[in-house]
This record gives sequence, C-alpha cells and structure tokens, in this order.
Amino acid sequence: MSEWLVLAIVMAAACAVVLVVTVLSQRRPRGTATPVGLDEREAPETPDVLEYMVMMVGVVYAIVLGLAIAGVWEARGAAQDAVRTEAQALHEVTQRAQVYPADFRNQLRTGIDTYVSEVVEAEWPRMVDHEELSPRGTELLAAVRSDIAEREPRNELEAQAYQPMLDQVATAEDARNARAAGAGETLPGIVWFGLISGAVVTVGLIFTMQIGRSFRELLLAGLFSALIAFLLFLVWDFDAPFGRSGSEAADVFRQLFPTAAGAGTGTG
Repeated sequence: MSEWLVLAIVMAAACAVVLVVTVLSQRRPRGTATPVGLDEREAPETPDVLEYMVMMVGVVYAIVLGLAIAGVWEARGAAQDAVRTEAQALHEVTQRAQVYPADFRNQLRTGIDTYVSEVVEAEWPRMVDHEELSPRGTELLAAVRSDIAEREPRNELEAQAYQPMLDQVATAEDARNARAAGAGETLPGIVWFGLISGAVVTVGLIFTMQIGRSFRELLLAGLFSALIAFLLFLVWDFDAPFGRSGSEAADVFRQLFPTAAGAGTGTG
C-alpha cells in the first residue's frame, strides 16, 4: 500500500472520528426541550483554569512531538550520509585503479559492481524488512579488499595509489557498519506510547472546550485532528532511516555504478 494512501486514510479517519464524536456529543435526546432563554448554539463558559490546562497540555505535546520529528530526521540524515560515504568510497577506488593494468582494473571493477548489485537488489530489502545486512555482502566487500591488498604495486604510480585504495575500502566498511547500526527503527516503544497517548489526550481536550456544531467549529476540529495525524505519520515514516519499502535510499549506488544493476547472484 502506498505511503500517500496510508496518510490519506489516517487523516480522514482522524477527522471522521472527531467530527462524529462532536456531533453526537451535542445531540439532544428526542423530546428534550431547549432551556428557556438559552440559544441552541450557546454553551456555558469554559473555566479559566481549564483553558490554562488545555493550553499547557497542547504546548507540552507540541514540544515532545517536535523533538520526536527532529530525532527521526537527524537519524535519517545520518543514515543517508553513511550510504553516500560508502558509495563514494567505492567509486573512488575504481577511479584510483586507473593506474593499474586493464586486467586488474576489470577484475576490481567486476568485484565492486557485484557488491553494489548485492547491496541494492538483495541486501537492501533484507535490511528494510529484517534490520540486518546479508553475509554475502560482507564476503564480497572483503573480497574487494583482498584483491587490492594481495597485489603488490609494480611501479611508482601503483605504489602511490595502493594505500589510498585500501583506505577507501576501509572507509566503505566503516560506512557499511554504520548502515547496519542504523537499520532499525529510531524511536523505542515507550516513546511511541507517549506520542499516541498524547495525541489522544490533546485531541480529546477539544471536547472540554464546549465545542459546538457550527461549520467553523467542526472545520477547525477536523483540521486540528488531521494535523496531529499527519505529524504522527511523519514521525512513523521517518522512523525508518532507510525507508519503509523499496530501495530508493540506495539511488546513490545506482548513480555512481549504473552498470552494476543485474550483476548480483543471490540474497545470501
């Protein structure tokens, strides 16, 4: 199911629940007469203390929700940085290998393309669904390191490129480990309990303010509940640093290694 469709359903459901509860809470039983001198749209004044409490609860929840959004946004940014670092480091290895003979360049490029294809086609879905990397990806990257380390430089140009290439592979390994560490969800369950409970309390406080059934009041209540639903959906979506589905976050690998697609041979 598309994330946009999920968002639309969640926002529509939140609006519907609030509006239905509001209308039903204002409905009078049949046969009940309207009190003399009291217009149907009039309602008792809300106590000042209650207004202050409602305001404070809203402010506290807004702060907590803002911190949650900032936290998951920062985690997603760190995860994307790790992916870019990994892909760029491997790309730099292929560029520095230009000083080596063609047979070794082709061997190295084939090894890196195979690793990239494994990451994009097999490892990424596994990482999203099971929050772990594939053993085959680890083996393929180790093979790239071995190919470089086991071939001794045969001239000065190769000697100058040798250590930087090993350093770039080490950088890719570090970024891969960071990608593994960030594969899980960012927010613990207790935080989600607080966010959802806070949303229920905050939206529920609408009914303590003697809200009526006028179009303006119902519109504001619906928009407020839809906003809360949207922000919670935003936190949920960003809580997965590498996305909820697909491998769009791996596009940097496709950009730097356009020929690697289809080179993978297994899921590990």
